[in-house]
Order: sequence, then C-alpha cells, then structure tokens
Amino acid sequence: MSISARSSLTVGLEALRANPLRTLLSTLGVVMGVAAMVSVLSIGDGVEAFARGQIEKTTDLLGISVSSRTTANVDGQFVRRPDAIQFTRADAESLLAVVQGETKTAMTTMGAALVQLDSAAAPRGFGMLGVLSTHFAFAELPFLAGAPFADTDTAVVVLNSRAAGVVARDSLAPEQALGATVVFNGNAHRVVGVLKSTSDPRAQLTAFVPVDDAARSMTGMRAPNIIFAAPAIEEVDRMRKEAETWLASRYGEKWKERVEVETNQARVKQVATGMLVFKLLMGAITGVSLLVGGIGIMNVLLAAVAERTREIGIRKAMGARNRDILVQFLSESVTITSFGAAIGVALGLGIAFLTAWIMRVQTKAPVEAAVTPGTILVVAGLSVAIGLTFGLYPARRAAGLSPIDAIRHE
Repeated sequence: MSISARSSLTVGLEALRANPLRTLLSTLGVVMGVAAMVSVLSIGDGVEAFARGQIEKTTDLLGISVSSRTTANVDGQFVRRPDAIQFTRADAESLLAVVQGETKTAMTTMGAALVQLDSAAAPRGFGMLGVLSTHFAFAELPFLAGAPFADTDTAVVVLNSRAAGVVARDSLAPEQALGATVVFNGNAHRVVGVLKSTSDPRAQLTAFVPVDDAARSMTGMRAPNIIFAAPAIEEVDRMRKEAETWLASRYGEKWKERVEVETNQARVKQVATGMLVFKLLMGAITGVSLLVGGIGIMNVLLAAVAERTREIGIRKAMGARNRDILVQFLSESVTITSFGAAIGVALGLGIAFLTAWIMRVQTKAPVEAAVTPGTILVVAGLSVAIGLTFGLYPARRAAGLSPIDAIRHE
C-alpha cells in the first residue's frame, strides 16, 4: 500500500499538534530571528529613506552640469575660445528630452548690472542671473510675493529679498517692490516676483531674468550652463552618459574639447557604497539569528526522529516510501518556520515602529519604519528556505531507516 504525499503531510501536522510545547520551543528561535530581521530591515529602509531625502536636498550631489569651455590652453596660457558654445533654452529642452527619467532641470548664466534707483543717489551694483523658469523650484527658492516668470517673457525680473528692499526703499517690506520698474544697464524690467529672505547676512543684491533676455541686461555675461538633477543616487551615472551621448551627436567626437560635464561622482559612489554596506551588515546580523533558529529546528526534528523511530518503521512496513517519510518531516519543519515567521513578522513590526518612535523623540529626525513588500517577501522566502534546509537532514535520516531495524528500536 502506497502512502500519498498528502497523507504524509497530514501525519506531520498531527505530530506537531500532539507535541505543542516542543513545537512552541522549536518555533521560538525562528520567531526571534524573523523578528530581528523584520525590525532591522524596516528601520534600515526608514533610515535609508530619511538619508535619501536629506541627500536629495543637496542638489550638488545629484546634479549634473553641462557647461561650455570658454578658454583653451595654448602653450601653457589660457586664452578665450572664439568658438565657445553658447547654450540656449532650446538646447536645454533638447537635452531634457534625451535624458530618460523624472528629473529637474535648470539653466543659468551670470553677470552684473548697474541700477540707478534715484538720480540723486549713486548707482547700485546688482548681481544678475539669466535662468529658466524652473530655476526657482530647482534651487528651492520660495516666493514672498508674486510668481516666477515664463521662459518666453521679456523685460521682467524676480528680485531677492535684499534687492527688493532696496528697490522699495523699505527693507522691512520688500514685497512692496512688486510691480515696480527697475532699469538694468538702460533696459527697463518690471518686478514680477520677490523671494523670501535668507538667513545669510552676506546676501547680495540679486536679480533673476529670463535666460533668453539676459544678454541685453547684464555685463560680463558668462556662457550659459545647463544643470539637471537625477531623481536618485543610482541614476546619476546613467544620466551623465545619456548627456554625453547627446553632446557627441550634436558636437562630434571632439565634444570634450568644447564642453565639460561635471558631477560629484566620487561622493555619489561613496554614498551608494555606504548604503550597500549598511544593508549587507544588517542582513548579516539578522541572518545569524535565523541561522540559530534553523539549528534549533534541526535539533528538535532529530530528537523527534529518535523518539518516533518505531512509528517510522511501522509506516514503512505498511508501504510508505522514503519520499513519503521525507515529505512528512519536511512538512513539519516548514510548518514550524512558517508559523514562527508569521509571529516574528508581527513582533518585528512592533519593535520597528517602537524604535522609530524612540529615534524621533530622541533625535527630532523624521525617521519612520518603512514596511515594504520586499521585506515581507524576503522574510517569507528565507523562512521556507530555513525550514527546508535544516529539516532536510533529519528528514533524510528518517527516510533512510530500515523498516525492520526501526520496528525493533526501543
């Protein structure tokens, strides 16, 4: 008579129910291991999310700059290039269309201008930036009054708080400059926006004008450069390569002689490496806990094999195949680990949320425990793997018993 695998599974589950205390004790190691893994991974994901949020605020780390080389080295002397590339708004839009992925972009050119605010007063020197309308969001510059200009606007200007205070002749109410007319190098501009003040006491008088309108309003204008930010650390290298491909297609194989592409690649690699090391370290620590739980399961199953040797002999004498006995003990092992994993996940999540709360209270940092489907899938997969791995030896030992010797066993 052949015993089916389903019947062997039923026998294994009944054996677990017949020894609840032993089942509970063997499950305890898995519970602690899974709880440790879930709590550490959840806290780790939360800390990583917090760190990424802080990194993304540092635009120079995620930023990729494409700038024209305006000088050339001739016999050790840097001389101005007559063929220096002057990027335009159309170039920025073309590059952004090539770079795949969600990203922020900006374009800037710098210069200066004299502003005559009063015929009786000395002219004031304003720093000027020609920018795209996206610059204010890119640089996270909040508005006190008004709004950003459109890229196609002309004769408009956005002032920083200090410059607006000078124009309004009231540093305590810079928003009163909104709508005023300011003349830069003989060209009139209407104030359409005023930025909020910064905490930097050294802030200069600064004006922002549309990049296409910059040439007529400032002196000493530098060649415009295009800046865009990757959405994540891992995307920086890919987006840089896509930008270089765009430059090669537009300016030929020797584009590097005329254009420079810059990133903080060294710092990007340091951050990415640091995150990977952190994950591997946390995985190793929690992996040891699960390993201990797996060893506990193997010991309990070996003891069960020794105690139930006579039962195994009787089952084999009645027609049970080696495969049936193997399934019986593997099912016991997987059941123990699955049951322990379910309890461990709940316990681990509780520990993770409690730890995150303590971290927020102690550090004031907005750290939250992050529960991701990946964490649950990893834990579930490892639990089944632990059950199969550490249950295999006791199961094979039980399956290999001789029916006659097993029945004689006392």
